[in-house]
Order: sequence, then C-alpha cells, then structure tokens
Amino acid sequence: MKALIMNTHYIVFAGILMLMVIGLFGALTKRNLIKILIALGILDTGINLFFIAIGYVTGKTAPIFSKQGLSSGNMVDPVPQALVLTAIVIGVAVLALGLSIVIRVYEHYGTLNVSKIKKMRG
Repeated sequence: MKALIMNTHYIVFAGILMLMVIGLFGALTKRNLIKILIALGILDTGINLFFIAIGYVTGKTAPIFSKQGLSSGNMVDPVPQALVLTAIVIGVAVLALGLSIVIRVYEHYGTLNVSKIKKMRG
C-alpha cells in the first residue's frame, strides 16, 4: 500500500509539471490574446499546485490548533499555503486586468491576432 501512495505522489507531481508545461507552451505559441491569457492562467494554476505539493508533508496535519494535544511539531508549515492564497488572489487580479486590456485592444484594432496587431502598428 505504501508503494501505491508514493506512486500517487509522483503521478500528481507529473500532472502539476504538465500543467506548467502546457501553460508555458500555450503562452509562447498562440497568437490569439485570449488564448495567451488562458495559457497564463493554466501556468499560474500549475505553479500554485507545485508550491502546495512542495509544502505537503506526509503524516502531518493542517496548521489549526482545534484539537487537544496537537503541537506545532505535528503540523505542516502554513507559509506555503498562505503564499499560494496570496498568489491566487494576485493571479485573478492580473487575469482580470489582462482581459480588460485585451478588450481595449480589440476595440482599437478589431482583432486579437498578435501578428496582425504588430503589422497595424508598424
């Protein structure tokens, strides 16, 4: 049973890395601004999951002092969780700002294709 748990960790870690690779690939290869924003959102999610996976410790509990007899030695470090919560809020705000900029770009140029926008500017 222990081998299955360890393999599950590797599978989850591989999935997190795949999310980051998919997001980076989409951000670098797509020409539509909306698709680039979606890829950046996927990349952000993958990075947040990566930080949570790093902060996980097998056999420890959440950092909440609600049960009698728990000490800080039996709990995981709450700092990665707090950082990820902050990163999620910042990521949502950045995506909302990016979407508003994309809307303005579409109103001005009439397209979301990065190549066409570059030609119109130059």
